[in-house]
Amino acid sequence: MVFPRFVYYFYPSKLNVMRKLLSANCSSTAFNISMLLIRITFGLLMMGHGYNKLMEFASLKSHFLNFLGLGSTLSLALCIFAEFFCALFLIIGLFTRLVSIPLIVVMAVDALMVHHADFFGKAEMSTLYLGAYLALLIAGPGKISVDGMIGK
Repeated sequence: MVFPRFVYYFYPSKLNVMRKLLSANCSSTAFNISMLLIRITFGLLMMGHGYNKLMEFASLKSHFLNFLGLGSTLSLALCIFAEFFCALFLIIGLFTRLVSIPLIVVMAVDALMVHHADFFGKAEMSTLYLGAYLALLIAGPGKISVDGMIGK
């Protein structure tokens, strides 16, 4: 972007800040920190949901959604596996792309079947989680992760 000469004279530092804010470029450090923040934020929030289901397993198993005819108990167990254990692996960045798949399935089922595809209403949170997990599946964990440290 080319500005008139007087702009450079009066606002040299503000001009650099504006260029950086309006730029589509991203450093690898910024990308890695962003992936870390997404993993930690969405992982911890999802673990809270999984922990609640784990603690209330006995009372939830009789009336949980029977997904694909697996039975409500097995569906609940798979949901807890995704929401608690896969979220734990997601936080530390171990097998990130692999563990994001069960989380994507759980959030898609929640948004489509439980909340009847009301994406801007009841299924709004499920849709946000779904978008974050899809981004992690596509982009990967970043270098600040166990996967990144072992070179996967």
